[in-house]
Amino acid sequence: MLPRLGPPLAVILLTGPILAGLLGTLLPAFGYLPALGGTAFTLDHFAELLGRPGIMMSALVSLAAGLVTAAVSLGIVALFIAGWAGTKALSRIQHLISPLLSVPHAAAAFGFAFLIAPSGMMSRLISPEITGWQRPPDLLIVNDPMGLSMMAGLIVKEIPFLLLIALAALPQIDLTRTRALSASLGYGRIAGFVHGVWPPLYRQIRLAVFAVIAFSSSVVDVAAILGPTTPAPLAVRLVGWMSDPELSMRFFASAGALLQLCITALAIIIWIGLEHIGAALRDHIRDCGLRFRRDRWLARTALAAMVVSALAIFAGLATLALWSFAGLWQFPNALPDSFTANAWMKTAPRIAAPLATTLLVATLSTLLAVALTLLCLIREDETGKRAGRRALFLIYLPLLVPQAAFLFGLQLIFVGTGTVASLPALVLAHLVFVMPYVFLSLGDPWRAFDRRYEAVAAGLGKSRASTLLRIRLPMMLRAILVGAAVGFAVSIGQYLPTVLIGAGRLETITTEAVALASGGNRRIIGVYAFLQMLLPVIGFAVATLLPALIFRHRRAMRV
Repeated sequence: MLPRLGPPLAVILLTGPILAGLLGTLLPAFGYLPALGGTAFTLDHFAELLGRPGIMMSALVSLAAGLVTAAVSLGIVALFIAGWAGTKALSRIQHLISPLLSVPHAAAAFGFAFLIAPSGMMSRLISPEITGWQRPPDLLIVNDPMGLSMMAGLIVKEIPFLLLIALAALPQIDLTRTRALSASLGYGRIAGFVHGVWPPLYRQIRLAVFAVIAFSSSVVDVAAILGPTTPAPLAVRLVGWMSDPELSMRFFASAGALLQLCITALAIIIWIGLEHIGAALRDHIRDCGLRFRRDRWLARTALAAMVVSALAIFAGLATLALWSFAGLWQFPNALPDSFTANAWMKTAPRIAAPLATTLLVATLSTLLAVALTLLCLIREDETGKRAGRRALFLIYLPLLVPQAAFLFGLQLIFVGTGTVASLPALVLAHLVFVMPYVFLSLGDPWRAFDRRYEAVAAGLGKSRASTLLRIRLPMMLRAILVGAAVGFAVSIGQYLPTVLIGAGRLETITTEAVALASGGNRRIIGVYAFLQMLLPVIGFAVATLLPALIFRHRRAMRV
């Protein structure tokens, strides 16, 4: 009986807040919000929005961020898989890249900023011997007007996501035979991949690419840390408008949220157009008979790009750790003159409450997401029907709709019901974003389980419930814990849901870290950002070590 409730509950929890939030954004955008005196529909708020200084530049930066991030990260991943699939290099890079998926975007952005800033680690390592700089150069690298540093930070963070999604879809394609066929026709390794493997592979990961476009075009925390400030990307300005103490700004902010939704939709529409152009270009190259046999340099370039993107995040995180313990650290010294724990001791009294909220919300939302996912998968086994394309679209829906587009409306609904800034409301908001990642992480391992174990248990007279509890769940413990660790990391990294639904009264490590972005104290920023990165690492360590400890005498139970 209980598994039957799984799919309906999942649909309600994934679509309900989004649809209600979109409605709560749509009506005020057109002037209808009786609680604030808006009883007539009007377009005045859109006219005011379009007349806002720099609004078109903000929209264009957001649009460009979505398209450029998706294009570059997907291009690097596609070329890397094309050149190195089936080799040891791919396995090694996968092991190098996989841990980066757990790093919150804000922590990665802070690390990247500390790395590329004029006084950052890269400048220190080459100064003064190579550059001759005795003081930081007067260059606007972080927060540049075109948002290039923001896009670079997003690219290095989205590469691990797209790589793991693509590798999960790759076994569904007969890579070996397709590659052998293309080689027999004289195609180079990459050209054969593009013509034979890429079309079916891209269909499998297309929704994930759309999710990257939606996230990159509407991200707030990374944009606040790395993005331009005059003007800021649209999503960053939206948060400022929604936080304005003047209540009438809610109408204006809702109009801006609707504009953000249109910008993201436009980015996806443009991408679909680029898909058709790319397919036509591929077919034209095929018809011209070009084989591109000498492609080794391109494969090596893609490998180098993958390694550099991974090292950039690792180096940034190491720099965060250094700054959190740094004493006097003058430019151009590569290392601090001394190390001290003063920053941690000063921060400790203020960090306890945000840390407790972070752990509590992340734990509750993750447990609910894992429970709902298991109910859905168990029901899938009972009915024998695997989640179809519509179900997959529902799973990706929270990732495809910009957070700003529905969280503003959802906040107004919570305010109207008196539940804003409450723990259940915040857990629900996090659950909307945690469950898709948990389902995507746990779905394939669950379906890959060898059903013969259950057949043997049934032959011994065991009930379905007993088989589930005593055989399948214990053997799936590692996969369940990994899925929970992914959800835990996603919850820790949530910024906008916490700011809006928490209403400034429920603070987390992430909201505190981003709030410090405008300050100049790198040591305090380093403490918060390093701690934000450390929590997901602990979650994955538990997911790895606990099964190893439990099954240390049962190696044959590893699946």
